[in-house]
Amino acid sequence: MRNNFKNSTVYQIYVKSFCDSNGDGIGDLNGIRSKLRYIKSLGVDYIWTTPFFCSPMIDNGYDVSDYKNINPMFGTMQDCEAMIADAEELGIGFMFDMVFNHTSNKHEWFQKALAGDKEYMDYYIFQDGLEGGKKPPVEWTASFGGPAWEYVPSLNKWYLHLFDPAQPDLNWENPKVREELKDVIRFWKAKGVKGFRFDVLNLISKPEKFVGLPAGSAHRCCKDGRHVHEFIRELVTDTGIEEMITVGEMASTTLDNCIRYTNPDNHELSMCFSFHHLKVDYKDGDKWSLMPPDLRKLRELFKEWQEEMSKHGGWNAVFWCNHDQPRIVSRFGDEGQYWKQSAKMLGTFIHMLRGTPYVYQGEELGMTNAHYTSIDDYDDVEAINYYNILLQRGISQNEALKVLANRARDNGRTPMQWNAENFAGFSDASPWLKLPDNFTSINVDAEETDPDSILNYYRKLISLRKKYRVISEGEIRFLDTGNEKVLAYERTFEGQKLITVCNFSGDYEKISLSIPEGEVLISNYEDGQKFGELRPYEADVIYNV
Repeated sequence: MRNNFKNSTVYQIYVKSFCDSNGDGIGDLNGIRSKLRYIKSLGVDYIWTTPFFCSPMIDNGYDVSDYKNINPMFGTMQDCEAMIADAEELGIGFMFDMVFNHTSNKHEWFQKALAGDKEYMDYYIFQDGLEGGKKPPVEWTASFGGPAWEYVPSLNKWYLHLFDPAQPDLNWENPKVREELKDVIRFWKAKGVKGFRFDVLNLISKPEKFVGLPAGSAHRCCKDGRHVHEFIRELVTDTGIEEMITVGEMASTTLDNCIRYTNPDNHELSMCFSFHHLKVDYKDGDKWSLMPPDLRKLRELFKEWQEEMSKHGGWNAVFWCNHDQPRIVSRFGDEGQYWKQSAKMLGTFIHMLRGTPYVYQGEELGMTNAHYTSIDDYDDVEAINYYNILLQRGISQNEALKVLANRARDNGRTPMQWNAENFAGFSDASPWLKLPDNFTSINVDAEETDPDSILNYYRKLISLRKKYRVISEGEIRFLDTGNEKVLAYERTFEGQKLITVCNFSGDYEKISLSIPEGEVLISNYEDGQKFGELRPYEADVIYNV
C-alpha cells in the first residue's frame, strides 16, 4: 500500500485562486485544465483540489450543500470529467477534498432536519438545552469564534457546529450517515478520482453525552474521539479505497493516534496532516498572538514525529503551506535580502524528510503574504471574525491588522502569480481576492527563465525523491548541531546515507556537528557545503557521507 506514494509529491490547488478561464475573477476547473502541463513539469504525481462542489461559499467551499454536483462558479460535471481525464493522460491523479465532518446548512439533509423530519434530525447533532432550553448543552467555543451551538426556536433544540453556524456537524453515530458518505466516495471513485483528502477527519466521533462536559474549545473536546478509528476503517474498507492515496487532516491530534491512523496494519489512511509544527510562533498557544518562531520547539516536534512515526510504521504528510496557513517564506523565512535562499531552504527541509511532501500552489515560486492594510481587503470568515474579536479585546485597529497580516488564511489564498501582466495572468478581470504587489517580480514566467529560481529548485527537489530510495523510504534520525537555529537530520537506507543541514537564521551560524565530505545532491548556495559556519538560510544535502 505504501510504495505507490513513498516517492510521490502532491501539489495542492486552491481552485478559486489558481487560474480563471472565463474572466469572472474566480479560478475554475477549466483554468486547472489549462495549467496541467505546468503542473506536470514540476514532476508531481497527484493534485489535491480544495472543494468545488455546490456550496453557499460561507467557508469557501468547505460548507458543502451537494457532494455530487459542481458549483457553477467553478464549471460543470463535464468540465470536471475532462479535467480528470486530461490529468490521467499526463500521469497525474486527482485527490478530491471530502468535507465529511459537517455539511452546509443549505444541504438538503439539514433543510429536512430544520423542518422537523426526525430521520434527518438524526443526521446531525441536535440536543436539548439547559435551563428549559435557554442555554446550550455545554459551553463550547467554535473554531471560527463564538459559541459552538446554535439554537433553533422552531425545534427548541440546539445543533452542534465546530466551525461556522452555517456548517452543522454530521452525526457519524448514525449508520445511515456513514452509508451516505460512502456513497459519495464511490461516486467520485467511479469518475476516475485517484485519492482523497479528508477534512478535519479526527473530529467526526463526538462524545456519547454532552451535558456535564467541561467548557472550552469544541474541537479539542472532540478530537480523536471514541469511535474515530473504527469509523475511518469502515469508510476506507467498505469503499475499496485502501490501495488509493488518502490523507486525513487531523486537528489538535496526538502522535499515538496518527501512528494508528496510518500504520497499514490498521487499514485506515495512507498518511496524516498534523499541525503542531505550525504553532511554534503562537504566543501562549494563541494563533492570534504573535511571537518569533521557537526553533528549539520546532526541532523537538519534527524529531519526535518523524522518528516515532518511522519506528512504529506510521507515515507523515510533510508540508509548510496550505490554504489555511500564511505563506511560509513570510513566516519562517525572509521576504527581503534572503528571500530566494530562505524559500529554498524551507523547501529543502521538508522534501528530504520521511513522508510524502505537499507543495501548495505558489510555494514553488516563493509567494509571500498579502500585506493587506485594510480589513476590507479580507474575505475569510475567520479573519473577519477574529478582527472584531481582537478589537473587542481592546487591541487597536493597527495592531489587529498586523496580526491578520501575519496569521490570516487569506495570505495563502491570493491568486496564483503566473506573469507580470494585469492581474498576474490569473484572470482577465479583477480577482475575487486582492493580489500582493510583488506579483510583477514573483511569478511563473520570471522564474521559468531563471536557472537559479525557486521554481527550478523545487523541480530538482521533487526529482531527487524519485531518484534516491534513501529519501523516499529511508529511516530518519535528527542530529545535534550545537545550534538551535540549525536543524539537521540523517536518512539511511540499505547502506546509503544522506544528511540534510538547514540554517533557519538570517545570520552566519556556527555548528559543532562534524560532517564528512560527500556528494552535494542539492544546495541553495552555488558552491555548497561550507560546514563549520553556515551562511544565512543555507541548506545542504550531502549523500553517502
